[in-house]
Amino acid sequence: MAKKQGSQTEAGPKMKAFIDSAYPICRSITGQGLRDTLALIQQDVPLEIHGLTTNTTVLDWTIPKEWNIRDAWIKNAEGEKVVDFNDHNLHVLGYSTPVHETLSLDALKQHCYTLPEHPDWIPFRNSFYAERWGFCLSQNQLDALPDGDYEVFIDSDLEDGELNYGECVLPGRSTDTVLISTHCCHPSLANDNLSGMAVAIELIKLLQKTDHHYTYRFIFTPGTIGAIAWLARNRDLVNDIAGGLILACVGDDAPPSYKLSRQGDSEIDRILGYLLRQCNQEARIHPFSPYGYDERQYCSPGFNLPVGCFMRSGPAGYPEYHSSADNPDLVSESALVDSLELLHTAIQILEGNATYTNLSPYGEPQLGRRGLYSTIGGSTDSKAMEMALLWILNYSDGEHSLLEIAERSGVDFALIREAADALLDAGLLQGEGEATKAQTAPPVAPTAETTSDTTEIESSDFWDDFLEGDTDIEHDDEIFQDFG
Repeated sequence: MAKKQGSQTEAGPKMKAFIDSAYPICRSITGQGLRDTLALIQQDVPLEIHGLTTNTTVLDWTIPKEWNIRDAWIKNAEGEKVVDFNDHNLHVLGYSTPVHETLSLDALKQHCYTLPEHPDWIPFRNSFYAERWGFCLSQNQLDALPDGDYEVFIDSDLEDGELNYGECVLPGRSTDTVLISTHCCHPSLANDNLSGMAVAIELIKLLQKTDHHYTYRFIFTPGTIGAIAWLARNRDLVNDIAGGLILACVGDDAPPSYKLSRQGDSEIDRILGYLLRQCNQEARIHPFSPYGYDERQYCSPGFNLPVGCFMRSGPAGYPEYHSSADNPDLVSESALVDSLELLHTAIQILEGNATYTNLSPYGEPQLGRRGLYSTIGGSTDSKAMEMALLWILNYSDGEHSLLEIAERSGVDFALIREAADALLDAGLLQGEGEATKAQTAPPVAPTAETTSDTTEIESSDFWDDFLEGDTDIEHDDEIFQDFG
């Protein structure tokens, strides 16, 4: 993986600060909390916020009612609040309908959700598409409630409104588009997925500083319904998508992981696979499955886009997932920076990858006279560059990309790209659409009249004798200088 750059290392505190500031906001798939989060992102990067009204049809779905909440609590018989939404916004079942009534403990328990395996944690639960109400609390809190009556109160609205998502487009030289999507609908959960939002923001900032071939389209959207809404609204853009990534759970200290797109062998799949194999022996590559984050929408069979999912632990891959234990302490600056750097490197490879044709394919071209071979032996750097040059020349047949050459050779992609640039400057490579200078036949063998600058050599006789073992020469003889 690329070495840490100052700007990326400095991004660590910025990403952590974003997570800390956004953590208290009560987000959902609709509502003011979602809009507040998008507005917070908008303070850092240019973000256009879109809205679709309730009951709008999006593919096979319908935009639901908008949900907003102001307060919620459970009081015991003495009027004491034993559960309070203001203590933690996970305490309310997401999308709870309003309620104010008094219940027995047994009746109340029918509306309570806990994590018995982690008795001190509050679970994250929701009911987006079925109207009900409920409270989430720790198992210890529930167990401590004595028999008796309890007053429950949820001050919420479930009314016609809109679903919002944010979009940041960074135009490139081409309309071919890289889609980077991250969900922004969960309430106070840091790794899932404030980490994805934070990394996406800093990735936008890095791309804003550079010229790029691809157009980059970043989407901050509610999970599932948001991606479906974007696809329904942007079907005319789908054909431009050359590749894409979902960013989710990218701030914990687990090794990086990647879930392949449905295609399984797209360019973005190969790039992430190459990087993960390079950077960490414990990094994991998962096959595609129709369960997970929004890659399952972009990879649905009708669209079948080359969109994979970059994660660290991933969904349900860490004990704190979907619980109050997924707090800012779980997310580390080093993991956020590592994720950012890996993704930035992936984009650099995507930008630098190309397929070329060797314009001197018959035998090895003389690199020394083009200044592409070091005249002093023993330098590790020069030898690595020379190997990169030779690998590119041998596999630049119009069929093997630079990424494939890096994979096959074991040479770092950055060096492969540098060597390809040198060969392009020397006129030895041709890319698609460039004027052809390729040789159409093997070079003609030297004749007896061929001379060097200093010594006249009958080449055909020399090579006949050499092949028969009848010559006695040294490797610094004139005939071998061509191999420099």
